[in-house]
Amino acid sequence: MDIYHIWCDLKPGAGDTDFCAALDRYMVHLRERSAIRGHRITRRKLGLGPDRLGEFHIMVEVEDLAQLDQAFGHVGARSGEVEGLHHDVNSKVENLTFALYRDFPDEFRSHGDEKF
Repeated sequence: MDIYHIWCDLKPGAGDTDFCAALDRYMVHLRERSAIRGHRITRRKLGLGPDRLGEFHIMVEVEDLAQLDQAFGHVGARSGEVEGLHHDVNSKVENLTFALYRDFPDEFRSHGDEKF
């Protein structure tokens, strides 16, 4: 499992629950097309966390890089329903930071023969 992380802040005037509803609509659209496996959104609590990572944290789960590429390809077409859904989310956020992590240790990892 790979997890695509997105940290962001809301633009001034953007409503927090409006943002969450828009993000859910967008992610459900991608999940219904098998472009992602699932998602989760969290919000910084009690101001704890580095400022550079933004107030909101979105985690998008994909089976592998091929599925993530499928999601990027679908969104990157910049047309149809997904364009409106993407815009509805993107228009509400700023200060974005992205990262890609994987479950570890990898299921294919062998043990005992490592040289480093």
